[in-house]
Amino acid sequence: MELTNIGVIRDLFERHGFSFTKSLGQNFLVNPAVCPKIAEMGGAKPGVCALEIGTGVGVLTKELAERCDKVIAVEIDTSLKPILEETLADYDNVEIVFADVMETDLAALLAEKAAGMEVVVCANLPYYITSPVIMRVLESRLPVSAMTVMVQKEAADRICAKPGTRDCGAISCAVSYYSEPKLLFKVGRGSFMPSPNVDSAVIRLDVKPHSGKAPEEEKLLFRIIRAAFSQRRKQIANPLSAELGISKSDLAELMQFCGIKPTARAEELTLEDFERLAAAVDSR
Repeated sequence: MELTNIGVIRDLFERHGFSFTKSLGQNFLVNPAVCPKIAEMGGAKPGVCALEIGTGVGVLTKELAERCDKVIAVEIDTSLKPILEETLADYDNVEIVFADVMETDLAALLAEKAAGMEVVVCANLPYYITSPVIMRVLESRLPVSAMTVMVQKEAADRICAKPGTRDCGAISCAVSYYSEPKLLFKVGRGSFMPSPNVDSAVIRLDVKPHSGKAPEEEKLLFRIIRAAFSQRRKQIANPLSAELGISKSDLAELMQFCGIKPTARAEELTLEDFERLAAAVDSR
């Protein structure tokens, strides 16, 4: 069954009475070259369990199942169940969990169903939930070696921007703290049905080992990062002073101690700068 063939997809939808749910941001892939590349570049191979977030009609699920020992897919739309039962009927190594990924205990799920296996995450993420899903996976410190996802091109550029560069934002710093991000390839809007109004890109996040920081230290670090980027065109001393309850003069001294100009803007700081500043604030 050619799951990227528009005629096949429409036939599936008609026979199973499926209709798009606008609130879920559903856009199904119809470019046959994309999913094999995601699977290959995402680390799908023998001995690996792939955690897929969102199945669509199963086009990526199928590619993962053909390469991995096991696929666990979390899909929120239960109306896709009869379609997936048909499209994935030949794959006994696939398990679909119908649930909201943002409310699912992913650590418990993997401990139960993928114990002892290397795990990679692969997904075609709806644009509206891109950052929350990525951060949920990273912050949960799941036993995952890499996360390969397709997102809106603009989001991909922002996520992969290096801290200390003009395009960097709070999400860039957060992702870089937990992983090594890389933009793999672009995907045009015509690769989907229905076609979105923007282009997409596939990125891979290679997860770093745990930094060893205590949860309280990480909480302070991200609090500082978020505050700094909340007024990204202004000097960070202004929003940080208000957020941390530290006078601007004291904050300027801390910044100078950390080798950071008191007049610096958030986009000028590297992740290491933010970490030094957080440590200085914590020890004052």
